[in-house]
Amino acid sequence: MEAAEHLPFARVGLTFRKPATRQRYFIVVMYQPLASDLTRLAFMAPAIAAATLSETAALVAERLTELSLGNSEAGAADEPAWQTPHRVALELKTVRLRDFSLTSEGLPTLLCAPLSLHSATVVDLLPGQSLVATLREAGLNRLFVVDWRSATDDMRYLRIDDYLASLNVLIDHLGGAVNLIGLCQGGWLSLLYSARFPAKVHKLVLGGAPIDLAAVDSAISTLVKTTPPEFFDELVRLGKGRVNGSRFLGLWAPGKLSSDDIRTALEIDEDGSDDDREAEAIFRNWFAWTVDLPGAYYLETVERIFRRNELAAGTMTALGQPVSLAEIKTPLYLLGAHNDELVAPTQLLSVAGLVGTDPSDIRRHMTPGGHLGLFLGQRTLRTVWPRIAAWLNATDGPA
Repeated sequence: MEAAEHLPFARVGLTFRKPATRQRYFIVVMYQPLASDLTRLAFMAPAIAAATLSETAALVAERLTELSLGNSEAGAADEPAWQTPHRVALELKTVRLRDFSLTSEGLPTLLCAPLSLHSATVVDLLPGQSLVATLREAGLNRLFVVDWRSATDDMRYLRIDDYLASLNVLIDHLGGAVNLIGLCQGGWLSLLYSARFPAKVHKLVLGGAPIDLAAVDSAISTLVKTTPPEFFDELVRLGKGRVNGSRFLGLWAPGKLSSDDIRTALEIDEDGSDDDREAEAIFRNWFAWTVDLPGAYYLETVERIFRRNELAAGTMTALGQPVSLAEIKTPLYLLGAHNDELVAPTQLLSVAGLVGTDPSDIRRHMTPGGHLGLFLGQRTLRTVWPRIAAWLNATDGPA
């Protein structure tokens, strides 16, 4: 194996034996080093030039996966704590419904956290710097959070429909109608839910959500397009039917986070205070503590959402019915970040041309920060989310 640790390309040679032949294949492992170890896609986009047969591609993907992930587990981390007092209102196999309400009156707002590698505590991570606290202080007094649970062995076959059904159970538990906020991966799921059950969503907010993957390339969409499906299959196989969060995190961001990276994500200045050091420690622990995903859900998401772009293309089915974004008439708020390193803003903003919502009921807002800053950034929490809360509370006409 030839490694080029500090070069933009590394050439890895792998040898496979077949009857009466000996063939040598080379994988070109490409990555795009960005300024931040936090955001660079160090999980790589492999271009496998010599693998033309599916069985060969599977072998190459397996070796690449093992080289990238290794067999080690991530370091120990404590389960991130919620900062704002609340209660668990409902608990299913897939999810906990966390109730942060100050009242039992009024239309509930449901915050759909990302179903991804990290804990839903991203919305309530730091004292004094919490999206949940910000929304409550801005007047959303009946507030709930979708807290997705880490996949256990018996959850490995769950698919998108299973999570959509769980979301429907939560909303029915809340009375059958909500204002819905979907963040990142929770954003496309919220949009899919709104298309499947349009009468149940009063207003919809999407923050940093990958929706129209064909609108423009981004880091994630490019990765999916250039990576053979066998690679993703191997991730699931190595996890015995699940995507192991700690392994995948090692593939996603193996470098050590710098203090500058964390301050940038949190949008805080460098002053060396005890509060800043505490915030950095909490963030590091949150980043290191991962959840597992069902393999079937993960592979279906890669194929249907990211590779075939079914949701934006209008070819998606959900819970037995075809869905179309044009059926969505609900007022819509689109929140993106100019420097989002994972989701190209156009992939989100193009939703405005796909839904049936009247243009006067669509609000767009772009922040100057990055992806995590949309949910954690001090400046964004202080200046943007109170406006969103006021928009959700408004009842006197369009946005």
